[in-house]
Amino acid sequence: MKRKILNIFTVSAIITTIGFLMDGDVKEPSMAMRFTEFFAMMTMLFLTITIIYLPIHSLTKKLQRVRQ
Repeated sequence: MKRKILNIFTVSAIITTIGFLMDGDVKEPSMAMRFTEFFAMMTMLFLTITIIYLPIHSLTKKLQRVRQ
């Protein structure tokens, strides 16, 4: 489980970094606001991926056990 969470965190960090670099909007002059936006987006992606991935993975494991 720990490995899965770390992988999800890594994927969300990579997606957030790519999105942040590709963003064409004018950047905020405040560095604190940039970090806040970055970590807020990474947190939202992490939670979204976790909420979708873990129940699906759990369900498929249970269905495999029932099938055997």
